[in-house]
Amino acid sequence: MISTAIRLARVGSRSELAAAVLMMLGYPCVMIAALLPDIWFFAAATAVTYVTDWYLHQRGSYLINRLGKVRAGLSIRFLLRQLMIILLLARLDLAEEPLFYAAVACFLVFYGLQAPHGALTTLIRLRRSLPIVTRNVDLHAVRIPDAPPRALLHRSSEKMLHLDLPAVAGVLIAAGTGEDLVGYIGAGVTVLLAVAFNALLMPYLRRSRRAPSAPAVLKALDTWLGEYQPTVVLYFSGSNESAYQCNMWLDTMAAVEGRPLIVMRERNLVSQLADTSVPVVCVPAGTHLMNLNLSTVRVCLYPANVGKNIHMLRVPTMKHVFIGHGDSDKLASVNPYSKVYDEVWTAGRAGRDRYALADVGIRDEDIVEVGRPQLAPIESWTGTTKNPIPTVLYAPTWEGWDDNPGNTSLLLAGENIVRRLLEADSPVRVIYKPHPFTGIRSAKAKAVNARIKALVAKAAQDRATDPRWVKEASAAAAGQRAATAELARIEARLAELAQPGRAGGDESEESRVALADPARQTEIATLRAEWNDAYWQSFGWWEHRTVTGSQPKLYDCFNQSDAMVSDISSVVSDFIASGKPYAVTDSAEFGAEEFKRQNTAVRAAVILSNDAAEIDDLLRAVADPAGDPLAEARHELKTYLLGPDEPTSMEQFNAAVLALAAKAEARNAGVAQRVGGQQPAPLPDPEAASSGVGDGAAEVVAEAEAAVDPDMPSPDADAEINAGPSALR
Repeated sequence: MISTAIRLARVGSRSELAAAVLMMLGYPCVMIAALLPDIWFFAAATAVTYVTDWYLHQRGSYLINRLGKVRAGLSIRFLLRQLMIILLLARLDLAEEPLFYAAVACFLVFYGLQAPHGALTTLIRLRRSLPIVTRNVDLHAVRIPDAPPRALLHRSSEKMLHLDLPAVAGVLIAAGTGEDLVGYIGAGVTVLLAVAFNALLMPYLRRSRRAPSAPAVLKALDTWLGEYQPTVVLYFSGSNESAYQCNMWLDTMAAVEGRPLIVMRERNLVSQLADTSVPVVCVPAGTHLMNLNLSTVRVCLYPANVGKNIHMLRVPTMKHVFIGHGDSDKLASVNPYSKVYDEVWTAGRAGRDRYALADVGIRDEDIVEVGRPQLAPIESWTGTTKNPIPTVLYAPTWEGWDDNPGNTSLLLAGENIVRRLLEADSPVRVIYKPHPFTGIRSAKAKAVNARIKALVAKAAQDRATDPRWVKEASAAAAGQRAATAELARIEARLAELAQPGRAGGDESEESRVALADPARQTEIATLRAEWNDAYWQSFGWWEHRTVTGSQPKLYDCFNQSDAMVSDISSVVSDFIASGKPYAVTDSAEFGAEEFKRQNTAVRAAVILSNDAAEIDDLLRAVADPAGDPLAEARHELKTYLLGPDEPTSMEQFNAAVLALAAKAEARNAGVAQRVGGQQPAPLPDPEAASSGVGDGAAEVVAEAEAAVDPDMPSPDADAEINAGPSALR
């Protein structure tokens, strides 16, 4: 019942639910106490509303957001409390007393001071905002001043509103004791603090405290680009939950031959970007992006098909490549939008065949097999379980944008899979790692996800009290405590390294100070590896676990597991690199043979129905590798899906980058040669114009001029957008 209430109230825990209930009851109690009147009941109810409101804000409760949507936001709630104090004083027959007028005057002045405070904080943030956000880019050509202290701007409206506490406390004490002086002092302190808060913000409006102008910053960036001369760009745009699609390519970009650059479009995603030594430039405005000096870039890589790609696709001097953010049999892997790119890179032969079968207009000669460089951290199977009992990873994908039952096993089979694993005849450890998007569209998927987490947590609690594991837990306790302490140390150090500048700096200041430091990068990489080891050592090898968030990574879960259950997604293709047994759920109930025919990645899998009755076949393959009937099929499928082991994927990827860069150079040289040797076309006569004669030459000249001068607008922007780089072949 409590879990149902938590789900309905959209809160994250029992404590949040309790706070939400107390807050919602507190305000009616404040009003009742004012009407009675009962000053001590009023004081108690007021205290409850203050504490619960503050707690829910600290937890970032969804309820707080919803209250704001229905015109019951924080400022309204504070104003309501102040009005109830005035009502209380009137009901206590103090309406003709000086204390009443002092309280009214105080709250009116305090309310009036909130307007300039809001204006000041908004202006400061606007004038501190740069048109770009950067990492590992030297912007020394412009002066970016230090940010205001974090205490002044972080949750500033909430802090300003809480300055009414002295007045509220003083007036209530005065009304209850008759000591009006306490009320006057409280009111005076509130007004003085509000004035002081505004006064502290004023200096940050001075010109010397502002960020440089947009033209100056963009000029400095262009200067840096001219010095750095990037050759390979990873271009990324996406939703709040999609940062992982870019993060998976960071190590590859750091190892690519040439001078890599990451170009992003959403400010909020920069903070979600994992640590990297590659220069990062976030350019939210399309006009700013299209005016950047990217003349040295020859290859642009796209991990996602999104609308904002068009702002980079318009540049003809570079070649454009769709690399995706996974390789699977999902429809997203054969999106017809891929026609706009010069090339499509797939992991292995399977990707090429997938496009041929889909017949969406991608030419075979435009597909290049480059392997999957990201899979290097995945450890190959040794043929034995990592621990005394096998670990099975359940990593379902999310529900997708439609209600196709084949999108995910979570809805129809998820709970059955987990229950059968938890109730297996021989003990199994379960690691559950849901997709980051789970539940963003479907409330049902979100509810199932919550139930599976509860199942895993309950099984972990039961196992902790099982006599079979108590002895193991006792023997491992000291090591787990040491690992937990090590985790805390590593996380503290990583937090320090994550802020290269002073604590509390804003986005603009971070762009100034976030420069690549090889020593820092090396230490972070070492700490990440140590963190991963300490994490898995901080609990027993027999303990069930739900893993969410960016750490530990999915591939770390692969390495800890002896088998996996998943759906049709790139997770399956990636896991095949390990050579370990795996199962895939036929949630749409095609039947095993048809399911294998339609989905290449499941040809070496144990096929599960929605009741997961076949899960024992997977567990037998783990327990007896010698009798595993699918071992040879997995080996063959790995080569087909992911390409050969030699040369390495990184070598294949670099070769593809260099080959495509050479094509871009040849194309640009050819255009320049045509422009240099061509005479200006004569003005067309009406007859020629009407018959179309001469149009082709004019278009060639216009295209060539646009290639030489990227800032020159195309004579037919719509045609350029619709054609994309494919038209430049």
